[in-house]
Amino acid sequence: MIAPRLIPLVLKQVVRHRVRSLLTIGGVGTAIFLFVAIEAMQRGVQTATQATASDTTLVVYRKDRFCPFTSQLPEYYRTQIARIPGVRAVVPMKVVVSNCRASLDVVTFRGVPRDGGAAELLSRCEVVDGVPDEWSKRTDAALLGDTLARRRGLRPGDRFSASGVTVYVAAVFRSTEPQDQNAAYVHLDFLQQAADRKLGRVTQFNVSITAPEQIEAVAAAIDELFRAAEEPTTTRPEKAFVAQVASDMIDLVSFARVLGWACLLAVLALIGNAIVLSVQGRVKDHAVYQTLGFTSGLVGRLVVVESLILGALGGALGTAGAAIAIWQARLSLSIDGLSMPIAADWNLVALGLAMSITLGTLAGLVPAWQVSRQEIAACFRTV
Repeated sequence: MIAPRLIPLVLKQVVRHRVRSLLTIGGVGTAIFLFVAIEAMQRGVQTATQATASDTTLVVYRKDRFCPFTSQLPEYYRTQIARIPGVRAVVPMKVVVSNCRASLDVVTFRGVPRDGGAAELLSRCEVVDGVPDEWSKRTDAALLGDTLARRRGLRPGDRFSASGVTVYVAAVFRSTEPQDQNAAYVHLDFLQQAADRKLGRVTQFNVSITAPEQIEAVAAAIDELFRAAEEPTTTRPEKAFVAQVASDMIDLVSFARVLGWACLLAVLALIGNAIVLSVQGRVKDHAVYQTLGFTSGLVGRLVVVESLILGALGGALGTAGAAIAIWQARLSLSIDGLSMPIAADWNLVALGLAMSITLGTLAGLVPAWQVSRQEIAACFRTV
């Protein structure tokens, strides 16, 4: 856009008006911070609810129930579900949450049976700390998702309590599945005793099927099997189940995304206003540039680069602040024991920087056009 040797000249103009530049950079940083944070929530919702062709997990829940406290199913349903063609594995699960309402800090206990429950979990996860064998040796042992462990500052060997349940941390694991990251997996019989003393009763069944194309047929077969039972069921793919339970929260995040884009429009106006004021205060400077041989087009490009630098500095500040805050907090949007992670990856960081640079460039176009059309004599006559 301009020769590298002219960059110091642009930086001098930025530094020359420190207060105006700092206020502009701070405003841009605040708006980009909000934009990145909202986009992180939106991406977490998409990760937790967007179905893919490779999904092979069904959730069997009590019909017309949503909160884990109200869903009660007999544990013996497990053997009947396992006989249905296409079913690879059935894991009965007791779910206990510290808060059933929407929250950013929820502990979700998931009780799974000793025979295969932990093995099914560890087959899709990576242990990052501790010894998984400790889980089978202690009745009160828990396997913690890394998001929950980091947020609560827990490590193997620690003990912690939530919802009246006290557990020993055996190991910490990392998983790409959103519902694993914020959960503590414990023994099913231990959680049944510790929570409500209802042995033989579970919250749901997680059913793994042999092929993705069978998912709808197997779900229909399960619900038909228990249609006339005392405890009828509703079976859905796991991500569809999350999407239905958390529909209100998803709508709220979608609305917040509109606010995020509104923040970007505010950034455009903010940078544009700052550059216009800066240009109006340097009319004679621009005339001197043209006298020294700078073309009107080059003077206009200097203005665009100044606007770009202000946008880039503010964007870097806001993006870095949002990413660090999200990485440190390790928060998840949770409702009814289901989690939607708030995560900022490098793609989101790049998006925040790209948006701020783009907006900075666009905001400088109009002032640059105005400067490039000014005549030297008129500039010198301007007071």
